Amino acid sequence: MPNEVWILGATGRTGEAIGEQLTARGVTPVLVGRNREKLEALSAPAGSRVVVAESPADMAAAIRREEPVVVVNTVGPFRQTAGELTKAAAESGGHYIDLANDLATILGHRERDDAARRSGQTIVTGAGFGVTATESLLTWLTAGLPPASKARIDMIPAVSSAAGRVGDAIAGSLLDGIPGTPGGGRYESRVIADARLASAPLFGRPTSLVTPDGDTVTTALAPLAELLAAQRASGAPAIESASSESPTGVASMAIRAVLPWMHLGPLRRSAVHLLSAVKTPERAASRRHSWAHARAEWANGTVREGWLRWGDANNVTAAVAAEVAARLAADQGKPGVYTPAELFGPGLAESCGGAYSLATQN
Repeated sequence: MPNEVWILGATGRTGEAIGEQLTARGVTPVLVGRNREKLEALSAPAGSRVVVAESPADMAAAIRREEPVVVVNTVGPFRQTAGELTKAAAESGGHYIDLANDLATILGHRERDDAARRSGQTIVTGAGFGVTATESLLTWLTAGLPPASKARIDMIPAVSSAAGRVGDAIAGSLLDGIPGTPGGGRYESRVIADARLASAPLFGRPTSLVTPDGDTVTTALAPLAELLAAQRASGAPAIESASSESPTGVASMAIRAVLPWMHLGPLRRSAVHLLSAVKTPERAASRRHSWAHARAEWANGTVREGWLRWGDANNVTAAVAAEVAARLAADQGKPGVYTPAELFGPGLAESCGGAYSLATQN
């Protein structure tokens, strides 16, 4: 129905949190998912409408039928669900948001840019902590300056988690690698070199950082969509993207030793099935704040380094997705494919509780 904001996968932790954030912004979302009982329990406090849909295909059919103005997709893996759901939103005249931070999904969306501009659709991908934090910081750090010659971004989330299972989406993302992504192999990382994707060692180039809170963290390269967002944010022809969630040391060596066997399809599918069933304990946040770190260098020797401080990364993701959805519902978008700060600038992070600071130069 017109002017509705739909949350796909609304009974998951992230979908539920986005719904709460939207309600706090004065937008009553429509909750979409498989389990009617859970949907109705979640919908009761805010009086939300519910739509029961068993699969992404069912969700796409419902979108075409009821024509919501904004669709927020939390159903992963996004490289499998984004295409069908984006198309359904476009055909119904609606805008689309997802939380993807994988290279394949971002690249796939960018191929839809011309069509989105012709149809008037706004597509926002990467509307979560990792992409938004790092691109927002790099955009802020390089504002008003010519394109940097090189840059490195580091994602350092503070994440709390409830007890549960790893689940199919996460297990698949970890063990499937990045098949079909330009620039390197399935189980390699990526960097930007000579303004294009290039291969780099998985979990390579570890770097020790001390956050403004005084925590020492190690980040290492990871093949994540932050890299592509950083390329547009800075214009730099050489970029590294790293994460504190990347394993380092012995753990990194062990994983790299196992991953080549994952090229075998039957073995990979079995491994995904086994990993998805692994139970995960409740875990407190690993540090006081989440951080993004960025360092940019220019050919004339200028160096700028900065930090973006944020809260629990899961809460940040919900806040960013809800803020973007509320703005699109208020007709503040523009046709085309974007990441959040690319569309709304570095002020978006501040509106969701983020705070920028320059690093002290030694």
